[in-house]
Amino acid sequence: MSTYAQKKGFGATLWDYLTTVDHKKIAILYLIAGGFFFVVGGLEAVFIRIQLAVPNNDFVSAGLFNEIITMHGTTMIFLAAMPLVFAFMNAVMPLQIGARDVAFPFVNALGFWLFFFGGVFLNLSWFFDGAPDAGWTSYASLAMASKGHGVDFYVLGLQISGIGTLIGGINFLVTIINMRAPGMTYMRMPLFTWSTFVTSALILFAFPPLTVGLVLMMFDRMFGSNFFEASMGGNTVIWEHLFWIFGHPEVYILVLPAFGIFSEIFAMFSRKRLFGYSSMVFATVLIGFLGFMVWAHHMFTTGLGPVANAIFAVATMAIGVPTGIKIFNWLLTMWGGSVKFTTPMHYAVAFIPSFVAGGVTGVMLAAAAADYQYHDTYFVVAHFHYVIVGGVVFAILAGTHLYWPKMFGTMLNETLGKITFWLFFIGFHMTFFIQHFLGLWGMPRRVFTYLPGQGFETSNLISSLGAVFMSLGVIVLLYNVIMTSVKNERVGNDPWGDGRTLEWSLPSPPPFYNFKQLPLVRGLDAYWLEKMEGKKGMTPAEPLGDIHMPNASFLPFVIAFGLFVAAFGALFNMDDKAWSVPVIIIGLLITFGAMFLRSVKDDHGFHIHKEELMEDDNDKGVKA
Repeated sequence: MSTYAQKKGFGATLWDYLTTVDHKKIAILYLIAGGFFFVVGGLEAVFIRIQLAVPNNDFVSAGLFNEIITMHGTTMIFLAAMPLVFAFMNAVMPLQIGARDVAFPFVNALGFWLFFFGGVFLNLSWFFDGAPDAGWTSYASLAMASKGHGVDFYVLGLQISGIGTLIGGINFLVTIINMRAPGMTYMRMPLFTWSTFVTSALILFAFPPLTVGLVLMMFDRMFGSNFFEASMGGNTVIWEHLFWIFGHPEVYILVLPAFGIFSEIFAMFSRKRLFGYSSMVFATVLIGFLGFMVWAHHMFTTGLGPVANAIFAVATMAIGVPTGIKIFNWLLTMWGGSVKFTTPMHYAVAFIPSFVAGGVTGVMLAAAAADYQYHDTYFVVAHFHYVIVGGVVFAILAGTHLYWPKMFGTMLNETLGKITFWLFFIGFHMTFFIQHFLGLWGMPRRVFTYLPGQGFETSNLISSLGAVFMSLGVIVLLYNVIMTSVKNERVGNDPWGDGRTLEWSLPSPPPFYNFKQLPLVRGLDAYWLEKMEGKKGMTPAEPLGDIHMPNASFLPFVIAFGLFVAAFGALFNMDDKAWSVPVIIIGLLITFGAMFLRSVKDDHGFHIHKEELMEDDNDKGVKA
């Protein structure tokens, strides 16, 4: 089956990806879509930095600046960082636990298409009388006053995307609980799988509050209810609570998988097992737990009172402890190891001081009294980007280089990878380090221009030049991807030579059924143990037999597309357009029709017979 899959035309390949339920192909879809939105969000960031490069600039108007800054934050968090993290979870986690697929392959595909159509819907706002302009947090006081349909695109687009993320998280939880290979106990799971597990639990509890907030805002905007309308007895601060009960765990939903990726990199390229594995697991779970107890530190200036402020300040500082445990364990993993400075290791080493800087400023912001001074200045912008770029984006770039051979069967060029790293690393610190001082000198965030003579000119120019370096780094990465794909030099199962976990025991890219026979896991770093005993692959835990696999399906695409259509109807219903209600009905009919079809159709999947698997082996033997 896998041999003639290589010889398809473009149309057949496109159909293959539109209908796939294979977690590895869904990972590639997440990588492409997330990469596209990353570039879009990056362009928006460049426009922000051009506008702020010199005082009194009129590159964009104040209104357009508000739209760009809102869409930059929303795109980068929801449509770039989240899906890129999901790409690695999909590509790697099922392989690391020795599973043939995720628990619900159909739901996995549906999750991707919901995210994708939600993201496309949100970005179409640029072409329909303006994008959302109330900030990426869309505070109700601003959002309710926003003219046009920008905020409605935000509300509906994030609803659709959020459902996709939520069902994706549930899927990963069930997969890790139920589908681990024989011998893969919880305390033998690789750290990346652990971080996927905790992240999925966070998604399960963090996304419903956001959904509730968005529904309430949808009712306020579209049906005239007054949940957030203070003059009618509503309360705008309730939105802030609902948003941040989601928004702060969201930071850990992004950062924990980043920690997982770096844990794999430090162990692999130090050529020794991760120092303090059990304390790392404990720290990961503790960060997930404490992540829900700190949301009101975003709201110190809303007047919650000294008791609430003190409680949230202490909880916020407490979360620094498990993070510190992780930092020391990574340093001690390298200590005495045989360290190899590959491109992923460059990112991993650079991550530690960058992320610690973000963590230290986080503890500064956690001091409620001091936060009155820092709040809504560029100090907060600098802190946030040190955490998200210095943590999450570095991890995404490191993971791209690390797992590219496993996903595509080819190695990205190491020299170009290091050029990307240095351009991005220098550009990142140039852009954001100086912003700490801009904030302390009094520059407010979200302002579209400033006057000369306030002492902000030089720092803003340096910041904007840094953005140029980061952009050049991304361009080199894109060139690297194209060159690698054109050359198409195939690599083996363990291209780095230091693979420790199960995914490196499989061919690159793995066959669509992953494991011919489920592996027997005999300890932490299961593949490394087998290699140390001189074995070529994993010891099988079962005899060779038939493998049951799910059928491809076009229905996930159709279900998501139906909601996309209905959202347009809901949006224009506010303008009393005659066609809006029929469009809502058509969209919902498409969605529910596809769901009905799925429920009545007996889809039992198909079997790969063991004779075929043996033939596959013989073919490989001939090729070798």
